[in-house]
Amino acid sequence: MKIHLIAIGGSAMHNMALALQELGHEVTGSDDEIYDPARSRLEAKSLLPNKIGWDPERISKQLDAVILGMHARIDNPELLRAQELSIPVYSYPEYIYKESVNKKRIVVAGSHGKTSTTAMILHVLNKLEINTDYLVGAQLKGFDTMVRLTDAPMIVLEGDEYLSSPIERIPKIHFYKPHITIITGIAWDHINVFPTFENYVDQFRKYIGMIEEEGTLIYYQGDKELDKIVNETDHNIRKTAYDAADYEVIDNQTILHDGDQRIPLKIFGPHNLQNLEAARLVCHEIGITNQQFYDAVKDFEGAAKRLQRLGESDESAVFLDFAHAPSKVGATIKAFKQQYKNRPLIACFELHTFSSLNKDFLNQYENTMQPADEAIVFYSHHTLKMKKLPDINSEEVQAAFNHPNCKIFTDKDKLFDYLMDKNWEGTNLLLMTSGKFNGMDITHLTETITNSSNK
Repeated sequence: MKIHLIAIGGSAMHNMALALQELGHEVTGSDDEIYDPARSRLEAKSLLPNKIGWDPERISKQLDAVILGMHARIDNPELLRAQELSIPVYSYPEYIYKESVNKKRIVVAGSHGKTSTTAMILHVLNKLEINTDYLVGAQLKGFDTMVRLTDAPMIVLEGDEYLSSPIERIPKIHFYKPHITIITGIAWDHINVFPTFENYVDQFRKYIGMIEEEGTLIYYQGDKELDKIVNETDHNIRKTAYDAADYEVIDNQTILHDGDQRIPLKIFGPHNLQNLEAARLVCHEIGITNQQFYDAVKDFEGAAKRLQRLGESDESAVFLDFAHAPSKVGATIKAFKQQYKNRPLIACFELHTFSSLNKDFLNQYENTMQPADEAIVFYSHHTLKMKKLPDINSEEVQAAFNHPNCKIFTDKDKLFDYLMDKNWEGTNLLLMTSGKFNGMDITHLTETITNSSNK
């Protein structure tokens, strides 16, 4: 098949392009901006567009399909040309379903923990050499791409609830029709798409109704809203509730308990132990024993930017996390403080998403950074402008977080200098962002902190 990807530079989209090429399709693409790592990876496979920008001349009747990324707009000239020529246009979740219609579909959904839980499942399957396709939202150790499409009998999907494409304005998870699914919890996000909490919850209510008949729903029982909508459904599915696995922390090491067995882990935090239990239950559904699961998962180090250890010395540690929604920020900081009880924590959070930069949503962050000894919040006036949002001032942000020791920065160079000048002996730094702190040199910062604390 000849397939063209509009907005090929996206995280999922460029991985989709690589997977389709590997499958033997003739793949082309376009975008108005492509940055690394997508740029380098596409170039290495001769998939990088020969020019940046949109060109309707790329679209002809020779194409069998067009896959439309969320970054493109509804008036994209290539999209309009494809519609004019009646070429099938798919969102990427719609195309993923098309490729997996005859496979067993395992979907990890929920407002938080999706990538980590999906990564745990894939890590175990990989260690046990179980053949599976997949789509996951971060680069994983031991995996070349974030998307794999083959003739495997099963596919594991990270199920995002955000919109599928400019012309398919429904959540991605509504396409997948899982046989087995996890819902990790519900915490309001994407205010630009789901303006009320009730509207957001309703997307998961609809999703539960889309599970295949006699399928399995594994859900976090500690979430009252989730528990409510699961128990009110009369859909013909099996329901399995879970909580965090039994564990303790000894000398900054997470120890999992399985009866009399004590299993050392490389991950930490209550939310990750919830994710671990959900992953175990999925693996049990497909015939993997507890012993096989724990033997395989004990060396799992996490996905990129999910409590990722950037550097550590005897005195200090620097971690990076993708946390951006209020529930994620709160859970990540709490987990970090629990793991390193005897070290002060400086938590630095970037407001980067549409929701987090929205004045009407800011108060959702109240008290989320309380466990940190010092809270730093960074945001960029340029990002606000790019997202066409009203400006916010430092006083509004500081009041929203309600932390007694909170500092606000809007200039990444001033933030960098402030962090570089601190005494890091015996102190940890946790960076949280779905962006890049406007290009702040995190590598240099990490090296300075860990090297200086070793002196």
